Amino acid sequence: MDDLVIARSLFGTTMGFHIIFASLGVGLPLMILFSEILFQKTKDHDYAVMARRWTKGQAVLLGVAIPTGTIAGVQLALLWPGFMEVIGKVMALPFQIEIYAFFVEALFMSIYVYAADRISPKMRIVSVSLVLLGATASAVLITNVHAFEGTPAGFQIANGEIIDVDPWAAFFNASFLTTAGHVVVSAYMTGAFMIASIAAYKMLRNHKNERLYTFHRKALMLGLVIGGIFSFLTALNGHESAQLLHEYQPEKLAAAEGLFETTDYAPLTVGGWTDRESQSVKFGIEIPWALSFLAADAFDTKVIGLNEFPEEYWPPLFVHTLFNAMVGIGSLLILFSITGFVWKRVLKKDHFPKWLLWPFTIAGPLSLMAIEFGWIFACTGRQPWVIYRILKTEDVVTTTGQIGLLFILFTLVYLILGAAVLLVLRYYFKRHPVEHELDTPSDKEKGVTV
Repeated sequence: MDDLVIARSLFGTTMGFHIIFASLGVGLPLMILFSEILFQKTKDHDYAVMARRWTKGQAVLLGVAIPTGTIAGVQLALLWPGFMEVIGKVMALPFQIEIYAFFVEALFMSIYVYAADRISPKMRIVSVSLVLLGATASAVLITNVHAFEGTPAGFQIANGEIIDVDPWAAFFNASFLTTAGHVVVSAYMTGAFMIASIAAYKMLRNHKNERLYTFHRKALMLGLVIGGIFSFLTALNGHESAQLLHEYQPEKLAAAEGLFETTDYAPLTVGGWTDRESQSVKFGIEIPWALSFLAADAFDTKVIGLNEFPEEYWPPLFVHTLFNAMVGIGSLLILFSITGFVWKRVLKKDHFPKWLLWPFTIAGPLSLMAIEFGWIFACTGRQPWVIYRILKTEDVVTTTGQIGLLFILFTLVYLILGAAVLLVLRYYFKRHPVEHELDTPSDKEKGVTV
């Protein structure tokens, strides 16, 4: 196995692990904010308990997101020196601004956690809002580097030298807004569905305890409603992303749909897998004209096929499967949200049957899987380029060697970190069961300030 494959595997493993905590670190503050607002509006003590307990989980997750994000930054410099040379000259701006975004998030997270009983209700909402703002800004700024890789702008290369650098043009590259929007709404969706999953599981465990069941039902409905809204927005944003691919990375769109020949009235192929030899998608279901409409809002849009490009420029054809998995999970999550809303609000049922709660318990893990599939699709679908049509991945990888040993060591570190997070969360919430908090309002809930 050559250095390129091992380097990509190492960095991919690092980002795959980090993105779990980064996504939840953006999504959970939104849930905390909504629960805090609902408490202030309704004076329902249950929402204050939710905010407090979710904040504890957020603090643990943030404690892992920070070091794994640092590791990812170090690995960028160690594994991809040629890439970082370009980024350092052209696209350093997001990294510089992200420091301030993280500072805002960490500062107000500390205020919200340690001074909640000493500040007014309005200041608690302001604090958690700024936590959300800092976390969201961090995600947007770091993701903008990925957007730049797909739609580079703001510089020229002449005789191997980088010239005419315009940092703001690079920052506001063609896919900045769409990519930023996608990472934000998908993170919000994930945080909401993770809360819904935990609540559904607790409802199954406490179906005979009416007080606990009611508390967790409120959390479930909050998660399903917010998750449903942002899963729908994620789908809309995905439509915009497909149009960007059609305009700027047509071979990536063709690989995502297993389209080999340039076609107008192109069908959208759902399911199956791409077969290189027959140049078709085996066992896929075609939706007539849908791909053309997805690409440019017109059924007669001509969609460029893979055969228009040299085969060495083709992305790996398995990206079709990744794309289908991502879209399929997103559609299922929307269905979950609609079902829960109809059952509670339309049919006015206070108790959910077990057969309905069980699917809800997997909503959170499914949303994380969708993010993982989407991230792998986004990065793998850009190959063989690290900066599209400018810099190949194989040309910027390190030549220092010993990457295989690093891959093994870091994988062990991530396994230990992952196990530690689960154990810490389980230990804390087992030592502090929710029933001890439900009927004992703290000074925070009583509105006492110092």
